[in-house]
Amino acid sequence: MSVNLPPPTHRKRVVPQGELEAASTLKLGADQNTHTLSLSEARLVINKVLENKRRGGKKYDEPENLTKTLDYLEVFSRFKDEENIKAVERLLNSHTELEMFERSQLGSLCCDNAEEAKSLIPSLQNKITDNELQELLDELTKLRNFVE
Repeated sequence: MSVNLPPPTHRKRVVPQGELEAASTLKLGADQNTHTLSLSEARLVINKVLENKRRGGKKYDEPENLTKTLDYLEVFSRFKDEENIKAVERLLNSHTELEMFERSQLGSLCCDNAEEAKSLIPSLQNKITDNELQELLDELTKLRNFVE
């Protein structure tokens, strides 16, 4: 007895053009030099845009996926205060030896030590010494908002 299956309901996965990889060597293709945001920066940008929309006078209903994104960012953003977010961005951008992707990852992950940072972001391995990275991580920790 043969069973007739309905046609698949999923879309075929698009194969990426070129090799994209965030490993010991960053291969981000066309996005290699794209400005990236940490989770805290993304939270700040989205909240500013929404604040402007709400002030516009028209009723604005937030889409469900935006609400869920904001909820996620609220939980996982390590820096809440706008002043601290800007200070973190300045600090990370002063490390021009690092790619923008690596800087935003450091700003989002807030690793405790250089070993953890290099294991989570393998491309840091030969770009920055453990001592320099630890100093950077210590400065980031000083800017964290630990108040819930």
